[in-house]
Amino acid sequence: MKKERLWSCSYVLVCIASFLTSFSFFLLVPTLPFYLVSELGVEQGMVGVLLSCYVLAVLCVRPFAGCVADIFPRKKVYIISYMLFALAFVGYLGLVHSVAAFVALRVFHGFAFGALTTTANTLVIDIMPSSRRGEGLGYYGVMNNLAMASGPMTGLFIISSGNYTLLFATALVAILAGFAMALVVRVPKKELFSLDKATPVISADRFFLFAGIPACVAMMAIAVPYGITTSYMAVYAEEVGLTINSGLFFTVMAFGLIVSRLHSGKMVDRGYITQTISVGMFIALFGVLGETVLRYVAAHSVVAADVLYFLSALLMGYGYGTIFPAFNTLFVNLAPNSRRATANATYLTGWDVGIGVGMLLGGLLSEVGFSYCFAFGLLMLLFALLFFISYVTRHFNKHRLR
Repeated sequence: MKKERLWSCSYVLVCIASFLTSFSFFLLVPTLPFYLVSELGVEQGMVGVLLSCYVLAVLCVRPFAGCVADIFPRKKVYIISYMLFALAFVGYLGLVHSVAAFVALRVFHGFAFGALTTTANTLVIDIMPSSRRGEGLGYYGVMNNLAMASGPMTGLFIISSGNYTLLFATALVAILAGFAMALVVRVPKKELFSLDKATPVISADRFFLFAGIPACVAMMAIAVPYGITTSYMAVYAEEVGLTINSGLFFTVMAFGLIVSRLHSGKMVDRGYITQTISVGMFIALFGVLGETVLRYVAAHSVVAADVLYFLSALLMGYGYGTIFPAFNTLFVNLAPNSRRATANATYLTGWDVGIGVGMLLGGLLSEVGFSYCFAFGLLMLLFALLFFISYVTRHFNKHRLR
């Protein structure tokens, strides 16, 4: 009973800390472009270039963060990462007076975020009993989805008065509250591992889970349409003539993410890992299909386009919410306990690369037409589904360790 109280209390604290981390992050996602233009005088065409340095920093640090979290006690790595992440918000309040300072701070912020999210994700797996791991990852993801729904809305409300100091101060207060939660998290002693000595100290396998390469390829393809949707859906809706609030798309999408995670994790715990992923991709496929044909539906009926708009959001959210905890568990089950953080880093790297590809190629294809942009995402998701069913499932069943 005491042991159960230990992990359940620590699990709740990590989830709350994760919510506050994501909340502070999503406060800045829709507001920093406005800040760059109005406060630093950046031209609109350069905004995306400046913001992309954050993504590059996250990508660079993830493999190293996974290796470090596997070698050293994860609680200490978690606390140090959280402290660095909080320091970045102090920088926004006092250091950003030029474009060069902004870029330097965003790179630092990206390093801290990549290390923190990799370690926090692994810490959840350390704390949860293996019999409830999928369920635990599902509820953990719900906290991030709640932040995704509330953070942008709060941030945009704050800057409606033009008060960016209040925006950064709010983010700092949220992250400090999360840091206070992180400090009291307790990790069971037996869950602290070190890498086996048979693996060389300097080895590519220290930084990347080779057994997870096929799954990582599928993850990249899955992330492409998600990156396209989050980056260009609002502009696409305006272009096709929808008059409804485009922000509601992401609210409905977050609702689908949350609802799906409440049960998909339980299916994973029952052993239906690959089946759950396949179902999630199939559902998401219809969501992306709806996005692709939205222009043609709007040309005939705006009302029908409005319905399809929200239906696509719901299917996207439900599908991806089903995929996330199952895919995370798949990577963990391919790695020994001593390399959980490396498995998580590989999983998150695949996701980050796919998001980046979606943002980049989606932007290029949108110059031709947004229908082509979303059609590309549809093809990538279809490829991911076929590749996963035909190869990744067989590879996983052959190489899984548990």
